[in-house]
Amino acid sequence: MAERDQVRPLAPASERISSDDEEIALQNVKNLKKRRCIKCCGCIAAVILIQAAVVVILIFTVFKVKDPIIRMNNVIVTKLEPINATMPLPRPGSNMSITADISVKNPNYASFKFPNTSTTLFLHGTVIGDAQGPPGKSKARRTTRMNVTVNIIADRILSQPSLGDDINSGLIAIDSYTVVGGRVKLMNIIKKHVTVKMNCTVSINITTRAIQEQKCKRKVKL
Repeated sequence: MAERDQVRPLAPASERISSDDEEIALQNVKNLKKRRCIKCCGCIAAVILIQAAVVVILIFTVFKVKDPIIRMNNVIVTKLEPINATMPLPRPGSNMSITADISVKNPNYASFKFPNTSTTLFLHGTVIGDAQGPPGKSKARRTTRMNVTVNIIADRILSQPSLGDDINSGLIAIDSYTVVGGRVKLMNIIKKHVTVKMNCTVSINITTRAIQEQKCKRKVKL
């Protein structure tokens, strides 16, 4: 009986893990997880910053909204009832038409849509005709051309006191005012309303009915 009641010896002290060792191990695991979390968050933040930088660069370079350019290429007298064969001026009481060849250049990397265009012609400060052009769309980095026909009342030209001087010089100086309003849309993110206004002074040769000289100024409002 005495042999059965003998107490088994305890494990050596070197084989037992103290509570301090357990705390150190747990702390090491926590530090490892913390470092991994910091690295992961750092990588995510770096990716976000890089993407933001790329977007900002694109907005100020490739995706920067640039001014559309309007140009009047030509003006043609398409309808004219002359007084006589030697005097290529409109007959009193008749109407004449002028067709303006206008181009809209879109330098952006997105399309430029405009609902309509408005063109008004002046002769020595007097309105002699106006017209509304059709709506259109200028593709990215493309140029769209359109013809705008303006009907003019001949009597407004013949009533000008300086018409005699224009006939003697062989040139008639007509001022034009064209407005194109539209919108530039980039990747469904950037939307800009653009209005382009252009003032031109066109000198038309009375004999050939062609443009002799043209000076234009434009103004863009974003």
